[in-house]
Amino acid sequence: MNVSFFSGIQKVKNIFWVCSPAKERILRLDHTSHQEIGFMSKSSRRRFMQQSALAGAGFWVAGTAAANLNPRSPNERLRIAGIGVGGKGHSDITQAAQFGDVVAICDIDDERCNKAYQDLNKGDKHNPKKYFDFRKMLDEMGKSIDAVTVSTPDHTHAVAAVMAMQMGKHVYCQKPLTHTVHEARRMREIASEMKVVTQMGNQGTAENGLRRAVELIQGGVLGQIKEIHVWTNRPVWPQSPEIVSRPASKPVPAGVHWDEFLGPAPQRDYHPSLHPFAWRGFWDFGTGALGDMACHTVNMAFMACKLGYPTAVSAVNGPLNSETYPAWASMMYEFPARGDMQPCKLYWYEGRVLLADGRKASLVQPPIDILSKCLKTDKATGMIEKLSDSGSIIVGEKGILFSPNDYGAKYRLYPEKDFPVEMQEKLYSGEAGPAITLARNNGGDRGMKKEWVEGILGGARPFSNFDYAALFTETMLLGNVAMRVGKRLEWDGPNMRVTNCSEAQQYIQPEYRRGWSLGKSKNTDVTEMPVYEEKQGLLRRLIRRK
Repeated sequence: MNVSFFSGIQKVKNIFWVCSPAKERILRLDHTSHQEIGFMSKSSRRRFMQQSALAGAGFWVAGTAAANLNPRSPNERLRIAGIGVGGKGHSDITQAAQFGDVVAICDIDDERCNKAYQDLNKGDKHNPKKYFDFRKMLDEMGKSIDAVTVSTPDHTHAVAAVMAMQMGKHVYCQKPLTHTVHEARRMREIASEMKVVTQMGNQGTAENGLRRAVELIQGGVLGQIKEIHVWTNRPVWPQSPEIVSRPASKPVPAGVHWDEFLGPAPQRDYHPSLHPFAWRGFWDFGTGALGDMACHTVNMAFMACKLGYPTAVSAVNGPLNSETYPAWASMMYEFPARGDMQPCKLYWYEGRVLLADGRKASLVQPPIDILSKCLKTDKATGMIEKLSDSGSIIVGEKGILFSPNDYGAKYRLYPEKDFPVEMQEKLYSGEAGPAITLARNNGGDRGMKKEWVEGILGGARPFSNFDYAALFTETMLLGNVAMRVGKRLEWDGPNMRVTNCSEAQQYIQPEYRRGWSLGKSKNTDVTEMPVYEEKQGLLRRLIRRK
């Protein structure tokens, strides 16, 4: 990829720019330089794909579909368990505790587990049983658990959630839903098979503004959508260029159960750059900036534009290494026609590009010709509005929606001559434009748990259910696969297959460490079940045949 510097702003088709105001430099990266890239039974998979047809009524209006075929009485208290209760998991389990009784908690870090236990025993005094291995927790307490929150590092979301769902437990799983494309597909299949109520923890979905944007776009306010641009200031954690090789081994701290932290990931020694939190920028454990933020910033566009499976995904990015995600990247997703919606493209921008002397330039952001249509200019000073650290722009034939907001919940419509302020206010409130058809929430993170629990008790299906969230996650994570192989991926979504690049499969479905799997479909002959033997202080997982 050729990178050159210019001393001005130029408008060129298919170009995005990175500006460094302090040095009055602009970095030019050309989207046209994207390189050309080249466990269900078949009948069960075919039946599943038919049942979850992506363009079917109800799929893209998630809150209207029936959720739970076996709802509990609204008078019953749910029995909830938390897997991963430190960091974001702490707020997840304490919020869930407001809607039920927390009977068990699990964390690989004793200090975090004890902190959650203490906080859960304030006020309502839930008195949960403590574990550091979720498999043992589910095996021992399965009959006493109705629902589970999963808030572990990305690489253990799927193994924990799948085990719980296969035992009939309702699951609330933090974003990003999974670490890999294959895991996302299995999460969707199993949730459908087991008919459990699910919700991914991308809290922006609860925002009324996001739901109104979906109504406006699907109601044709912008006309046919041509392209979508989404950006983030992530990464804000250590990865390339700071870390490009495996950190030296360190002793495992007391109270940290390292083998359980690794879970299905390849064996490696402990280092504090991995736990706590800093795992997000490592290939083996996190999903990088794309996984961390696309679940928020692309969410509104993905839902509103009914994006579904792309036909191709490509990427340009900084230098790759074997340990961590690159310092910057941009992806292009190509989507086919969807019902009455025409084909469109989605562009993703993350990170900061390194200058030749090793210093970082400004954030990778959308093209100047796109931004110039959205950013306000102060008439008195001539100063152009600073672009937000993250946000989205949806370009339609009739207008543009600009959201300087993580969740797509706050936005402006352009051009101003077609969308004066008074009209925008009426469109937003529902006084004008498409009718208000989607259920409202506006409860933020807590509202997501409330919606999930209401679904379990027989209410409407949660908006970020796994039918929607797993497809969304699967689609976004293809960008990371395109980065790793360095080719344009041609994607056969229904068959979960890259048709032009065999080396991509190792990233679509990486091998798990021995002793870990996502189990089998209930329609096959063999199912992995949680069976344990305690021997010399170790837990050994066995396979039980039907």
